[in-house]
Amino acid sequence: MDLLKVAHDAVASARKLGAAHVAASSYRDREVGVDFRDGRVEKVSEATTFGLSLELFVEGRYAVVATSDLRHEALSAFLADAVAMTRILSPDPFRALPDPRLYAGQSTLDLELEDPSYEGLTGVRRRELAAEAEASARRTGGDRVISVTTGVSDSQIEGCRVHSNGFEGRSRQTAFWISAEVSLQDPDGRRPEESDARGARFRGDLPTAEDVGRIAAERALGRIGSQKAPSGTMPIVVDGRVAGRLVRLLMAPMSGAALQQKQSFVDGKVGATLASACLSLTDEPLIPRGLGSRRYDSEGIAAKRMPVIEAGVLRSLYVDCYYARKLGVPPTTRSSSNLVMGLGEKGAGALLADAGRGLFVTGFLGGNSNATTGDFSLGVQGFLIEDGKIGRPVGEMNISGNHLQLWPRLVAVGNDPYRWSSLQSPTMLFDGVQVAGA
Repeated sequence: MDLLKVAHDAVASARKLGAAHVAASSYRDREVGVDFRDGRVEKVSEATTFGLSLELFVEGRYAVVATSDLRHEALSAFLADAVAMTRILSPDPFRALPDPRLYAGQSTLDLELEDPSYEGLTGVRRRELAAEAEASARRTGGDRVISVTTGVSDSQIEGCRVHSNGFEGRSRQTAFWISAEVSLQDPDGRRPEESDARGARFRGDLPTAEDVGRIAAERALGRIGSQKAPSGTMPIVVDGRVAGRLVRLLMAPMSGAALQQKQSFVDGKVGATLASACLSLTDEPLIPRGLGSRRYDSEGIAAKRMPVIEAGVLRSLYVDCYYARKLGVPPTTRSSSNLVMGLGEKGAGALLADAGRGLFVTGFLGGNSNATTGDFSLGVQGFLIEDGKIGRPVGEMNISGNHLQLWPRLVAVGNDPYRWSSLQSPTMLFDGVQVAGA
């Protein structure tokens, strides 16, 4: 199926039916997965989905519609109904396609988003990888292992986007993931669990399945004997693997929607200091093989490097064209791509030594963060830091505070970005964080 032709034909048909402007996105998404549990295949899935979504601008009114039936006769009826439905909606003067000038400058760099070896990955090999991860986890966990669940999944996605005011884009991408979850028997009767998951655009960039299983089991073994620790205000070191959770919470109020609806604690703070000088964060959409890489965003705006925070100072926000018109500001981009943090000079061990005594956070368990006020309260687990080294495991604890007070307390960032995410966060050291425990 020629997805680009599907998108072009849908735009032309909707225009003939009376739409002033149209944006059409067609796609094919193939997802394959193998779940392995306790020595045998638990689930095998494979699905290929075709679809078409349209943004319709009809007589000052706006609608988003979608269908998975791409047969010509079905599309004709679908488009006629969609345009007719849009006509009965309330007008919205702020809805329009982007200014075509925003499409200009799209990168021609080869982003290497599609692994040419994708079709060579067989069902047999997927099952072998899942079994290898499980066997490695069991070897590492030994007699304490109660259960191991592993997974191997991959996807191949092709998408085309066409606008009636001149934009055309096409992308193809692959992704591969290996995961493992391990449950152990604790002497006190509890069953600590831990996991590991790694993903990449190319199969060859992944670690081995044995490594994923081993790491998951090692983390689970580290949870044995976990208890609450005393409450207090103390330094915390946040593992780079989970530090991205804090960064995402900081970024949650940086959208145009949050700003326009007065639900953002960063409202009016562009150009102001939001964090310590240790924090720099850049949106980098053009990283080859990046999990968030793209040539254009979901509105067709050409992807460009965008500083978000520079040495603690807020520089940019995520404002799409709709909310830019409402706010009276220039649009930037609707959502993040790859987020790259500025790095420090020390590794995690050195940051633990700098903390002296405190809490090493290796996982977040629930909690909440208020994008309007900045208040947060997050469940955490990890280890005590004693004399600058990892001590006994702790759990059922909580950190709380306000983002506007937390991020100025960022003392240092590590030199160890977590590679297996579109947000490559390093280890972070904060001082004076409120910790609740025993």
